[in-house]
Amino acid sequence: MTNAYSELYIENAQKVLAQMMHYVVYDLDMDYDPYSRLFVQSGVAEQFEKGNPRFVAGMSGTELADQVFCRVTGKGCTVESKPFYERSDAYWTGFTLAWYQWKSNCSFKELFAEIPCSSIAAMYRKYHEMDPEHAADEISRIRMLSAYAEYPALKRLRQQAGMSQRELAETADVPVRTIQQYEQRQKDIRKASYDTVSRLAGALHCSTEQCVGRG
Repeated sequence: MTNAYSELYIENAQKVLAQMMHYVVYDLDMDYDPYSRLFVQSGVAEQFEKGNPRFVAGMSGTELADQVFCRVTGKGCTVESKPFYERSDAYWTGFTLAWYQWKSNCSFKELFAEIPCSSIAAMYRKYHEMDPEHAADEISRIRMLSAYAEYPALKRLRQQAGMSQRELAETADVPVRTIQQYEQRQKDIRKASYDTVSRLAGALHCSTEQCVGRG
Protein backbone atom coordinates (compact mmCIF):
# COMPACT_ATOMS: atom_id res chain seq x y z
CA MET A 1 0.00 0.00 0.00
CA THR A 2 1.36 3.44 -0.95
CA ASN A 3 0.87 6.07 1.73
CA ALA A 4 -0.41 9.51 0.74
CA TYR A 5 2.65 11.28 2.09
CA SER A 6 6.19 10.50 3.16
CA GLU A 7 6.95 8.86 6.47
CA LEU A 8 9.20 11.86 7.12
CA TYR A 9 6.07 13.91 7.86
CA ILE A 10 4.13 11.44 9.98
CA GLU A 11 5.66 12.35 13.34
CA ASN A 12 4.88 16.02 12.80
CA ALA A 13 1.42 15.18 11.48
CA GLN A 14 0.72 13.18 14.63
CA LYS A 15 1.77 16.06 16.87
CA VAL A 16 -0.34 18.58 14.97
CA LEU A 17 -3.48 16.44 15.10
CA ALA A 18 -2.80 15.57 18.74
CA GLN A 19 -2.47 19.25 19.69
CA MET A 20 -5.61 20.07 17.72
CA MET A 21 -7.70 17.46 19.52
CA HIS A 22 -6.39 18.49 22.95
CA TYR A 23 -7.17 22.14 22.21
CA VAL A 24 -10.68 21.38 20.96
CA VAL A 25 -11.60 19.06 23.85
CA TYR A 26 -9.90 20.82 26.75
CA ASP A 27 -9.73 24.49 25.74
CA LEU A 28 -12.89 24.75 23.62
CA ASP A 29 -14.76 22.18 25.75
CA MET A 30 -16.16 20.47 22.65
CA ASP A 31 -17.09 16.80 22.31
CA TYR A 32 -15.21 14.50 19.94
CA ASP A 33 -17.96 13.54 17.53
CA PRO A 34 -19.42 16.99 16.75
CA TYR A 35 -15.91 18.31 16.14
CA SER A 36 -14.87 15.34 13.99
CA ARG A 37 -17.86 16.09 11.76
CA LEU A 38 -16.73 19.71 11.42
CA PHE A 39 -13.18 18.53 10.71
CA VAL A 40 -14.46 16.47 7.78
CA GLN A 41 -17.02 19.05 6.61
CA SER A 42 -14.42 21.82 6.49
CA GLY A 43 -12.23 20.01 3.98
CA VAL A 44 -9.26 20.31 6.35
CA ALA A 45 -9.40 16.56 6.99
CA GLU A 46 -9.06 15.88 3.26
CA GLN A 47 -6.07 18.20 2.95
CA PHE A 48 -4.49 16.57 5.98
CA GLU A 49 -4.94 13.02 4.72
CA LYS A 50 -3.48 14.02 1.34
CA GLY A 51 -0.35 15.22 3.13
CA ASN A 52 -0.67 18.86 2.12
CA PRO A 53 2.52 20.29 3.74
CA ARG A 54 0.65 23.39 4.86
CA PHE A 55 -1.62 21.25 7.04
CA VAL A 56 0.60 18.39 8.23
CA ALA A 57 3.71 20.46 8.87
CA GLY A 58 3.01 24.16 8.36
CA MET A 59 0.79 25.04 11.31
CA SER A 60 0.15 24.22 14.95
CA GLY A 61 -2.78 22.22 16.24
CA THR A 62 -4.51 25.42 17.36
CA GLU A 63 -4.07 26.93 13.91
CA LEU A 64 -5.46 23.74 12.35
CA ALA A 65 -8.58 23.99 14.54
CA ASP A 66 -8.86 27.66 13.57
CA GLN A 67 -8.88 26.63 9.92
CA VAL A 68 -11.71 24.19 10.59
CA PHE A 69 -13.93 26.77 12.26
CA CYS A 70 -13.11 29.51 9.75
CA ARG A 71 -14.10 27.28 6.85
CA VAL A 72 -17.33 26.05 8.43
CA THR A 73 -18.58 29.03 10.44
CA GLY A 74 -16.64 31.93 8.98
CA LYS A 75 -15.25 32.68 12.45
CA GLY A 76 -11.92 31.61 13.86
CA CYS A 77 -11.04 30.48 17.38
CA THR A 78 -10.83 33.25 19.98
CA VAL A 79 -9.86 31.03 22.92
CA GLU A 80 -6.13 30.83 23.58
CA SER A 81 -4.59 27.42 24.06
CA LYS A 82 -3.43 26.71 27.59
CA PRO A 83 -0.04 25.10 28.14
CA PHE A 84 -0.12 21.41 29.08
CA TYR A 85 2.68 19.15 30.22
CA GLU A 86 1.20 15.67 30.00
CA ARG A 87 -0.38 13.87 27.07
CA SER A 88 -4.13 13.85 27.63
CA ASP A 89 -6.59 11.32 26.29
CA ALA A 90 -7.50 13.87 23.58
CA TYR A 91 -3.83 14.29 22.66
CA TRP A 92 -3.46 10.49 22.39
CA THR A 93 -6.62 10.33 20.26
CA GLY A 94 -5.31 12.84 17.72
CA PHE A 95 -1.89 11.21 17.72
CA THR A 96 -3.45 7.79 17.07
CA LEU A 97 -5.86 9.10 14.43
CA ALA A 98 -3.08 10.68 12.38
CA TRP A 99 -0.99 7.53 12.49
CA TYR A 100 -3.88 5.17 11.71
CA GLN A 101 -5.15 7.29 8.82
CA TRP A 102 -1.67 7.48 7.33
CA LYS A 103 -1.08 3.76 7.76
CA SER A 104 -4.49 2.60 6.47
CA ASN A 105 -4.92 5.22 3.74
CA CYS A 106 -8.62 5.45 4.54
CA SER A 107 -10.23 8.88 4.64
CA PHE A 108 -11.25 10.48 7.92
CA LYS A 109 -14.80 10.60 6.57
CA GLU A 110 -14.81 6.85 5.99
CA LEU A 111 -13.11 6.17 9.32
CA PHE A 112 -15.57 8.21 11.40
CA ALA A 113 -18.51 6.65 9.57
CA GLU A 114 -17.35 3.22 10.72
CA ILE A 115 -16.07 4.10 14.19
CA PRO A 116 -16.93 7.39 15.95
CA CYS A 117 -14.06 9.55 17.15
CA SER A 118 -15.39 9.20 20.71
CA SER A 119 -15.00 5.41 20.46
CA ILE A 120 -11.34 5.81 19.54
CA ALA A 121 -10.89 8.21 22.46
CA ALA A 122 -12.44 5.59 24.74
CA MET A 123 -9.55 3.26 23.88
CA TYR A 124 -7.11 5.57 25.68
CA ARG A 125 -7.33 3.89 29.08
CA LYS A 126 -6.48 0.46 27.66
CA TYR A 127 -4.08 1.28 24.85
CA HIS A 128 -2.21 4.51 25.61
CA GLU A 129 0.80 2.73 27.11
CA MET A 130 0.93 0.02 24.43
CA ASP A 131 2.56 -0.08 21.03
CA PRO A 132 0.37 1.86 18.55
CA GLU A 133 -0.13 -1.35 16.57
CA HIS A 134 -2.45 -2.65 19.30
CA ALA A 135 -4.78 0.34 19.01
CA ALA A 136 -4.58 0.13 15.21
CA ASP A 137 -5.57 -3.55 15.28
CA GLU A 138 -8.56 -2.76 17.48
CA ILE A 139 -9.68 0.10 15.23
CA SER A 140 -9.41 -2.19 12.20
CA ARG A 141 -11.37 -4.91 14.01
CA ILE A 142 -14.21 -2.51 14.86
CA ARG A 143 -14.27 -1.18 11.30
CA MET A 144 -14.50 -4.71 9.95
CA LEU A 145 -17.39 -5.56 12.28
CA SER A 146 -19.14 -2.34 11.29
CA ALA A 147 -18.77 -3.13 7.60
CA TYR A 148 -19.97 -6.70 8.18
CA ALA A 149 -23.06 -5.46 10.01
CA GLU A 150 -23.91 -3.14 7.13
CA TYR A 151 -23.39 -5.81 4.49
CA PRO A 152 -26.78 -7.23 3.41
CA ALA A 153 -27.22 -10.80 4.64
CA LEU A 154 -28.82 -11.91 1.38
CA LYS A 155 -25.87 -10.73 -0.69
CA ARG A 156 -23.38 -12.34 1.66
CA LEU A 157 -25.21 -15.66 1.64
CA ARG A 158 -25.60 -15.59 -2.15
CA GLN A 159 -21.90 -14.94 -2.67
CA GLN A 160 -20.97 -17.66 -0.18
CA ALA A 161 -23.15 -20.05 -2.20
CA GLY A 162 -21.30 -19.03 -5.37
CA MET A 163 -24.49 -17.89 -7.09
CA SER A 164 -25.15 -14.89 -9.29
CA GLN A 165 -28.27 -12.80 -8.74
CA ARG A 166 -29.81 -14.35 -11.84
CA GLU A 167 -29.03 -17.90 -10.71
CA LEU A 168 -30.61 -17.21 -7.33
CA ALA A 169 -33.63 -15.66 -8.99
CA GLU A 170 -34.15 -18.70 -11.22
CA THR A 171 -33.64 -21.20 -8.40
CA ALA A 172 -35.89 -19.40 -5.92
CA ASP A 173 -38.39 -18.22 -8.53
CA VAL A 174 -38.00 -14.61 -7.36
CA PRO A 175 -37.54 -11.70 -9.83
CA VAL A 176 -33.93 -10.58 -10.30
CA ARG A 177 -34.99 -6.98 -9.72
CA THR A 178 -36.45 -7.91 -6.34
CA ILE A 179 -33.18 -9.55 -5.28
CA GLN A 180 -31.27 -6.47 -6.42
CA GLN A 181 -33.56 -4.23 -4.39
CA TYR A 182 -33.06 -6.34 -1.27
CA GLU A 183 -29.28 -6.38 -1.69
CA GLN A 184 -29.11 -2.63 -2.30
CA ARG A 185 -31.47 -1.98 0.63
CA GLN A 186 -34.00 -0.31 -1.66
CA LYS A 187 -36.50 -2.78 -0.18
CA ASP A 188 -36.50 -4.23 3.33
CA ILE A 189 -36.32 -8.01 3.08
CA ARG A 190 -37.70 -8.23 6.62
CA LYS A 191 -41.01 -7.00 5.19
CA ALA A 192 -41.08 -9.61 2.43
CA SER A 193 -43.69 -12.35 2.46
CA TYR A 194 -42.81 -15.56 4.24
CA ASP A 195 -43.16 -17.44 0.95
CA THR A 196 -40.54 -15.24 -0.76
CA VAL A 197 -38.08 -15.50 2.12
CA SER A 198 -38.66 -19.24 2.39
CA ARG A 199 -37.88 -19.78 -1.30
CA LEU A 200 -34.74 -17.65 -1.09
CA ALA A 201 -33.60 -19.50 2.03
CA GLY A 202 -34.26 -22.84 0.35
CA ALA A 203 -32.20 -21.86 -2.67
CA LEU A 204 -29.35 -20.71 -0.42
CA HIS A 205 -29.62 -23.70 1.95
CA CYS A 206 -29.97 -21.48 5.00
CA SER A 207 -32.67 -20.64 7.54
CA THR A 208 -35.21 -17.89 6.95
CA GLU A 209 -33.73 -16.06 9.96
CA GLN A 210 -30.29 -16.03 8.33
CA CYS A 211 -31.78 -14.86 5.07
CA VAL A 212 -33.19 -11.71 6.66
CA GLY A 213 -30.08 -11.10 8.78
CA ARG A 214 -31.38 -12.31 12.13
CA GLY A 215 -29.60 -15.61 12.37
